[in-house]
Amino acid sequence: MLDELTYFTRVLSIVGDVLKIHARGVGLGDLAIVENFDGDQSLAQVVEIQSNEVSLQVFTGGKGLSTEARVRFLGHGSQVTHSENILGRVFDGAGTPIDGGPKLTQDPRVEIGGPSVNPVKRIVPKRMIETGIPMIDVFNCLVESQKIPIFSVAGELYNPLLARIGIQADAEIVVFGGMGLVFDDYHFFRSIFEEEGVFPRTVMFVNQASDPIVERLLVPDMALTVAERFAVEDSKRVLVLLTDMTAYADALKEIGISMERVPATRGYLGDLYSQLALRYERACDYNGAGSVTVLTVTTMPGDDVTHPVPDNTGYITEGQFYLHDGVLDPFGSLSRLKQQVVGKTTREDHGQLMNTMIRLYSGAKDAQQKQAMAFDLSTFDHKLLKFGGLFRQRFMDTSISLPFVEALDLGWKTLAECFQPEELLMKEELVDKYYPAATSTI
Repeated sequence: MLDELTYFTRVLSIVGDVLKIHARGVGLGDLAIVENFDGDQSLAQVVEIQSNEVSLQVFTGGKGLSTEARVRFLGHGSQVTHSENILGRVFDGAGTPIDGGPKLTQDPRVEIGGPSVNPVKRIVPKRMIETGIPMIDVFNCLVESQKIPIFSVAGELYNPLLARIGIQADAEIVVFGGMGLVFDDYHFFRSIFEEEGVFPRTVMFVNQASDPIVERLLVPDMALTVAERFAVEDSKRVLVLLTDMTAYADALKEIGISMERVPATRGYLGDLYSQLALRYERACDYNGAGSVTVLTVTTMPGDDVTHPVPDNTGYITEGQFYLHDGVLDPFGSLSRLKQQVVGKTTREDHGQLMNTMIRLYSGAKDAQQKQAMAFDLSTFDHKLLKFGGLFRQRFMDTSISLPFVEALDLGWKTLAECFQPEELLMKEELVDKYYPAATSTI
């Protein structure tokens, strides 16, 4: 390890925010202090090593840096504070408090990043996380230790949806990571967490749009490192919320371009999949400890699901929530882990009710098309149209909040208002037990 007083002064080049220098004995990801000729100091991080040529991403940018600058390596990578004192606090992308609270200089710090969890320590997911949002809880339930994104486009209300899940979800600790947020979005998340009373069990890492781009790359690792520590050391059930992973990928691309790396699809680097997987795979249900569940936002430029970021994300994650036109699309959304809990740890009618309602809503969409083309509609078509309207009103609106059991009961009530029991094609014992015949309007 280098002595912290060792300086390197042979600057080879400064391109954008990347400073290249001759150095030895340093590691990838190590932090350094760049001291300019006028005495100004900037934090930097090693992003590439080729023999004795070390490339550093300067946090405050390369503007004003001189080839006469000297570099002092700190001998460690980026670190984050971990203790119970970080709950109810807000940090920037460098791990520095930005909420005006006291500094946490006496609290232990741990290095961020690292490999994903040893598979031996993982257990099969088996517990549903209730969010209070019917389109998630009933039709594509969130499972503890799941990694799943919200696919959406710019302009959609994905951040309010993410915040509601953080507020209402059955989790002991919420870790929020914001990347490239405008101030209004940052203020929204902080305000709503405070107003809804979850801030004391929440820790926030925020990189705003005006902050150094290299900090955007550190936010997911800081959030996930803290989440792992709470899960492993304190046996907490932790929910990690990250927005927006496309901004994270764009930051990777921008830094790669400044380092003159050869781009792949649409300018993104060839290791995009690996970079995303390294973060998502840290979701885990630990044997004998807590769990980390990762819910992210991935915006799709041009609503293009084949864009490299959502495309790679789909191979890594366990489904997606597809938000468009203000609703969660029941056909575009998918939770691949729901079979681990539906009907096993949830109510016995959950699976049948979920499948029947989706099947009938699909029929309602077909009947709507027939109506638009002026085809004759059958009596059953009219029932489907009525059901489709009630389904959109009672379930698809993302502003609706219902406890899970009440949402199931509302599903049966909606079916009873539109169909006779024999029209449902469901198990007779479930219909006899849950069909509320007294409310039927047929």
